Amino acid sequence: MILSFFDQFNIPSLFNISLMIPAMMLPTMLWLTTGRLIKNRYSATQSSLMFAMTKQMMLPINTSGHKWTSTFMALLLLLILINTLGLLPYTFTPTTQLSMNMALALPAWLMTILAGLRNQPTATLGHLLPEGTPSPLIPMLILIETTSLFIRPIALGVRLTANLTAGHLLIQLTSTAVVSLINTMTLTATMTFIVLILLACLEMAVALIQAYVFVLLLTLYLQENT
Repeated sequence: MILSFFDQFNIPSLFNISLMIPAMMLPTMLWLTTGRLIKNRYSATQSSLMFAMTKQMMLPINTSGHKWTSTFMALLLLLILINTLGLLPYTFTPTTQLSMNMALALPAWLMTILAGLRNQPTATLGHLLPEGTPSPLIPMLILIETTSLFIRPIALGVRLTANLTAGHLLIQLTSTAVVSLINTMTLTATMTFIVLILLACLEMAVALIQAYVFVLLLTLYLQENT
């Protein structure tokens, strides 16, 4: 049976039961079962990195927005674990599904909007109309800014899905080429395999960067509403 390159993005199932939830919970279970209370160099390095990322993302936000720090960092850690562990063979990456990413992006974006409407409704609504706009352009600018506002969660979900999907497809295409050429063109297959290793390293970096960018954009949206 010939499989499509896109079959790797199908949600796995067992006895017609979706395995999306176990695929999401596996990284968290691995994180929680590695002796988090034991102080060693590994845990100290992790704590230092998490503290640096937290400080970098939350520093521009007002003090009233710091209450969302734990939420953003938990989301960042979840995305990092899911994205990186999804690169292992015979695993499934839930963040290659647009529905999964939209389920993360939409409530988080809505949270920033509701926080702004609760704390400073005038300033939040004022973002829809730049100061000094000529009167004839007011309806058009309000429409454009409103559309831009509602596109934000879609852009968050599509960006994460597209980057991870493209990387996975590129790795699969390259690995398929290596397997096809290994018996006939050994030198070409070896060079392609080296490229495959470099692509895997690049995809690991993309998985980390996209998780960081996802949460960083949410902090910027929160910054506008605090």
